Amino acid sequence: MSEWRIIRLSVFSPQMNMAIDEAMLNARIRGFIPNTLRVYMWKPSAVSIGYFQDVHDVVNVDACRKHGVEIVRRPTGGGAVYHDEVGEVTYSVVVDESSLGVKNPIGAYEKICSGVIEALKIIGVNVDYNPGSEKACPNLVVNGKKLSGNAQLRRSGVILQHGTILVDVNLKSMFTFLRVPWARNLNEILAVAEKKITSLKNELGYAISPKEVYKALKKGFSKAVNIDFFEKNLTEYELKLAEALYVKYRSRDWTFNRKVPSNLDICVI
Repeated sequence: MSEWRIIRLSVFSPQMNMAIDEAMLNARIRGFIPNTLRVYMWKPSAVSIGYFQDVHDVVNVDACRKHGVEIVRRPTGGGAVYHDEVGEVTYSVVVDESSLGVKNPIGAYEKICSGVIEALKIIGVNVDYNPGSEKACPNLVVNGKKLSGNAQLRRSGVILQHGTILVDVNLKSMFTFLRVPWARNLNEILAVAEKKITSLKNELGYAISPKEVYKALKKGFSKAVNIDFFEKNLTEYELKLAEALYVKYRSRDWTFNRKVPSNLDICVI
């Protein structure tokens, strides 16, 4: 049984969350840190978009500005996601491919998602693994309703995978900020979304705290991936690199044009 680091439940801004995830990936590539599971939340609420997406195609930018919802571009692929500051817990994993014993992205998704599946089982919710398609990343569903979305990046033999767990969901808020091109109005979107999206609160019939989700993720990954965890904070290297990368994730160049700002200080790398 191998040992992984786990970083306890924490709350950061959307830009810093993405900066930390990329800093962890960089540190794992260089062998500065062990395989790691991090669990976190977002404050303020935000819409994250996939690396390849056009902001204006998938985000209602004006509504986000009006309500103080941030927009951030992820380093990973996948679609646009609304991250509610009280209704969602996010996990991220950085792990080298050899530790997972897999040879392709699908195998990596299945292995990492098995930890989430086991965690949700501990909570009391049984989910199915949906392998996705060329246009959609794998996700976890309950009776066809999405409960967890996931996205991935592979670099130099190391995987960064992060994903959402909907603790509670307000579909009206979610689709005020996400743009759905085919819909004529919000009511039309909600009629479809109610049949396709769920949450832990909906499935359990009662509210569950983010701390309980964190504990379940720790136990679920330990069982599914056959690992022991030790709790430890981010290293000084990761913190310094995250501070530098934060400049990228808060920049308009990156968010709207997928361009790394020219003033980015990456000397720490």
